[in-house]
Amino acid sequence: MTVAALIAWILAAGGGSFLLATWIRNGGQHSGTSRFPPALIFGHFALAAVGLVLWIIYVATDTSALAWTAFVLLVVVALLGFTMFLRWLPTYRGQTGTEASTAKPSGTLAEHHFPVAVVAGHGALAVTTVVLVLLAALGVGGS
Repeated sequence: MTVAALIAWILAAGGGSFLLATWIRNGGQHSGTSRFPPALIFGHFALAAVGLVLWIIYVATDTSALAWTAFVLLVVVALLGFTMFLRWLPTYRGQTGTEASTAKPSGTLAEHHFPVAVVAGHGALAVTTVVLVLLAALGVGGS
C-alpha cells in the first residue's frame, strides 16, 4: 500500500508541476493575471512537496509518526487544491465573477491555459493518493 501511495503521489506531483509551470509561464504570479493568489498556489506546491519527502522517508523507515504527519499535510494540500479547483471552474467556463473584476478577461487569466485533462487527472490522482496514504497509515495492506 505504501508504494502504491508513493507512485500515486509522484504522478499527482508531476501533473501539479505541469499546472504550476503553465500558470507561471502565463504570468499567474503577477497581480491581475489570475484568480489564484500566489500564496495559495505556492503553499499548495510547497506543502505537497514536503509531504512527499516525508512519505518517501516513511517508506524507507516505516515510522508511523511520519505516515500520519504526511497524511495531515496531504489533507491540507487537498483542501488548498479543492479551493483552487473551485476558483478555476468559472475560468474554465469562461465566466467572470466579482472576485475577478480587477483581473483581465477570463481568456487571458493564467489558469485559463490549464488543460482540462491534466486538471482532472491531477485531481483524480490526488484523491487516490489521500485514500492510499490513509489506508497505509492505518496499516491496511501491510507496509
